[in-house]
Amino acid sequence: MSSTTKAAKKGASRLGRLLGLGAERLMKEPQLEAISDGLIVTDTAAEAWFVLSAANTDLMPEERQDAEQDAAALALAKILPGYDCHLKILWSRLDGEAYRAEARRIFTAGDVEAVADMWANRLDLLDLPQRHLLLGVKIAERDSAANATVKKATTGALGLARTGLADGELAQLDALARRLERRLEATPWRARIAPVELLAWAVSRESYRPQPAPPHLPAITGASLVRLTQSKAVPHADHLRMLDARGETAAWVSVLAMPTFPAELHTPGEQEWLRCLSEITYSHPDTGAEALVCPEASVRFNVWTRGQAIKEVDKVRTTAKEQRKSAAENSAGETFAETEETEIVMEHLRKRMSRDGMTLLADHPRLIVSSTESLEDLRARCDAVVAHYAGLSIDVGIASEEQRELWLESQIGDMLRVLDLGHIRDTSALAASMFWGGSEAGDDEGPVAGLLTGTTPGVCRLDITAGSARGDATTTAFVGRSGRGKTTSMMLATLIAAQKGAFALMLGFKGDEGGLIRTGEYYGIDSHHVTCGIDTPAVADLYRLLPQGDAALQVVSQLLIILPERMREAGVETHLLKACNEISQHEDAASWRVIELLKHSDDALAAEAGQALEELSRTPLGAPLLGRPRPGASPLRPEPGLWLVQVPGLTMPQAGTAPRDMTMTERVCLALMRGLIAYALSTSARADLRNLPKVVAVPEVHVLTGTDDGRRFLDYIARTGRALDTSLAIDTQDPKSLLGLDGVLEAITTVLAFEQSTAAQQNAMAELLRLPVSDATRALIHGVGKDIRGEIKHGHCIIRDRRDRVATMQFDAPTAEVFRLLSTNPKDQAEGYQRTQATAGAAGEARPESVHRHGPESSEAA
Repeated sequence: MSSTTKAAKKGASRLGRLLGLGAERLMKEPQLEAISDGLIVTDTAAEAWFVLSAANTDLMPEERQDAEQDAAALALAKILPGYDCHLKILWSRLDGEAYRAEARRIFTAGDVEAVADMWANRLDLLDLPQRHLLLGVKIAERDSAANATVKKATTGALGLARTGLADGELAQLDALARRLERRLEATPWRARIAPVELLAWAVSRESYRPQPAPPHLPAITGASLVRLTQSKAVPHADHLRMLDARGETAAWVSVLAMPTFPAELHTPGEQEWLRCLSEITYSHPDTGAEALVCPEASVRFNVWTRGQAIKEVDKVRTTAKEQRKSAAENSAGETFAETEETEIVMEHLRKRMSRDGMTLLADHPRLIVSSTESLEDLRARCDAVVAHYAGLSIDVGIASEEQRELWLESQIGDMLRVLDLGHIRDTSALAASMFWGGSEAGDDEGPVAGLLTGTTPGVCRLDITAGSARGDATTTAFVGRSGRGKTTSMMLATLIAAQKGAFALMLGFKGDEGGLIRTGEYYGIDSHHVTCGIDTPAVADLYRLLPQGDAALQVVSQLLIILPERMREAGVETHLLKACNEISQHEDAASWRVIELLKHSDDALAAEAGQALEELSRTPLGAPLLGRPRPGASPLRPEPGLWLVQVPGLTMPQAGTAPRDMTMTERVCLALMRGLIAYALSTSARADLRNLPKVVAVPEVHVLTGTDDGRRFLDYIARTGRALDTSLAIDTQDPKSLLGLDGVLEAITTVLAFEQSTAAQQNAMAELLRLPVSDATRALIHGVGKDIRGEIKHGHCIIRDRRDRVATMQFDAPTAEVFRLLSTNPKDQAEGYQRTQATAGAAGEARPESVHRHGPESSEAA
């Protein structure tokens, strides 16, 4: 503290002593002079402000939580001694209008405005709070409040008044803030400089008035700063009334003090007294509905240096010792026990400080409760906060007749004003609040995919195409038992990718993914549906899917799989290669031309092979590979949009099955799967599509992991995804099958874990989530798919994000219609098909089940 500030406090204390008040209560509030990235500058001091990152502690193992808390206590003791600090926990609402503007930047395909409107309405309806953690550290004294007032009055009278501060001073303060940031970013809070827009919002929101958006300047000063800070508050005994620009009440605010804490706090657990802010609910006085209170927190604290802490402890110990001796000499037995206990405690504390490196801090916690509805609503909220903390053995109460001082004290840039409502304790007590704990998972920005369901409410953002842009791996795994919503969730993620303009291909081996195309059409995305069958001849013909130079050998391999073992042993491979090379020179190369050439061969083996292949081309599984295309039908094309390729009735051979032991159905299914895999690989590797995001989504991926070809395909896509800008999304009921795929495991950045019921699968899921394999983890995985009544919670899962944060989330969509369209329930799908047919009939357009026309030139099957 500067000498001028001490002098100002000494002058103010004369009046304060007469009124029984501390000097700080009477100090004039500091005036803001500038706001910059990471800096709040007033006429009396400069503060560095940082955004603190949240840690996901809800599902964190207890030993890791203990380590996190110990690291935080050590950071307080090592980095912040001697600094006046101000911790702020603020809440904002995720504004639908803000996300509407964000959606316009994120999405480029489909009816962007309509989708943005749907999400904006959805978020406004949810009214979700979002937590902001800010830490301010005073890094410079500029002047005393008294001197600042005199200087401002003098310069104003002389016509020399100025706003802002010199560039040189701003640069010097910025250097101090950046230096402190480098030390704080290595703590559990991973602190970073707070952007000027966030600080301007944090300052202006206290006025409860509509404020203009902060200017995008290096610093906010002058008239812009004045507009951001205009406000008026009328203090009452137990609350403040905030007035808007017209003088009408805009909000009611109460500041609550926390005068008493238990001697010991039990953590991890409910007594994490700042982490639990998001759990407090109250009953609305008018409607009776349960709602979140979301009180905000303001904690001013000062970590004592080691020497100061030891000096204060020795002072108290010496005083207690003298009192004990005096009491003993005068036989004052009623005080002897208390003073002796104090002396013993201080001696123990002195030893801990010397031996364990423990240090002390003085903190002054305040809770701010507000309501924009009514004074009765505010009081109901305050009662709920008091009752909640009473259950934790922590006293909380409204600071009567001190609302003005405590409200000013909670403002950014102000000072500690009410010193007698504080505590002196070790740094672990503040760390035990776990103010940075709760639920946090997903991407920092991007499309909203669902809602966090842990102790900290909010949205979960997820973009399965973002890995390549970050230079990271690109695989997302949706894992869980049937009927829990994993396929629907993957379809939602695939739709988001298509909305971003990606080439999004889903290989449907299950047959219930048709809702993906219905929803794509609903969103206005260019959507293509191909059902491999008798009505889609040549749709998977490799001559049509691959570059001309690459097709011949792939077609030979495909035909060799289909033909029986005896033909391969008789040397049919040579005839196939000759025929494929010859057809490759044709301007309209096709597998059916190879069959025709073989049929008319003079060689009996070649002719027999051609005849066998022609017969197979008339079957539902053989037609997509070998059939003759119908006029007007177009194959799969490597272009942006939403593509669903379904293969009903696919029966794959088990891994390691020798060709001679495969049935004919298994051989044809394997060849068809290879054709689709070749299409996916070719598209992902195309040079002209290298800069286009691509997604290959595979429901029921255990169909592929059971074959050698399938495992090689998954391994290749996973390992090369970053280089090719191709993301892989896989959905499986069998997490154990993934544990043997090293390439896929190394490439998984995000895991969405749905319910599993068997211990073996739960253990495999725990490994994917990187949680300890224990009874607690198994119980968590078993219960994630059910609500408290035991009913299924479709779409509810555990997410492990790219930062290895683990939380529970609920997948969400902007409207109920989207969920209806995406439903994999057979009854819902039948109703959807009937509506589609009725719509087509009304338009005078009869179309078979597997055909989805989107224009005169975009029919995939006829």
